[in-house]
Amino acid sequence: MKKSFKYLIIHCSATHENVDIDPETIVRWHTAPPPNGRGWSRVGYSDMILLNGSRHKFVEHNGDKWIDSKEITNGVKGINSISRHVVYVGGLEPKGSPKGKKAKNTLNNAQKQTLIGIIHEVLAYQPDVIIGGHNQFDNKACPSFWVPKFLESIGVPEKNIYKNDPFGYGRMF
Repeated sequence: MKKSFKYLIIHCSATHENVDIDPETIVRWHTAPPPNGRGWSRVGYSDMILLNGSRHKFVEHNGDKWIDSKEITNGVKGINSISRHVVYVGGLEPKGSPKGKKAKNTLNNAQKQTLIGIIHEVLAYQPDVIIGGHNQFDNKACPSFWVPKFLESIGVPEKNIYKNDPFGYGRMF
């Protein structure tokens, strides 16, 4: 059964800056049985933005205002049937950093341009979508930047920006 496409959620892979991973790694992290993975029946993201800015589609989506059952991914518990999830590679300080595994916006220019393209693509076919970061739905630093501020900077209409900040991440980034 399809449901109305309500949210576009931005994520990071929680990997160190400039450390590339491939789509198969994400699939393994999500679908392999524990302890090597989460044991999910499907991947957590619709799309992935690699370090070079290229886009990988984990799930084909038909570009309409609905989330069909085959388009559901496991990005945020409780809203997956009405959401699409985009992940960029990165989100942590460089490997070996004295700060350890500290969140950092590692979006490079190529990734940023691809993310902007995805956002505008989605807004074109679903003008009522609400866009937010994973850290607005769960107590996690992911995507390691404050999505509402980013969206404002690229001219996304106010009505499409999710403003909820239950965990206070808006003050961090």
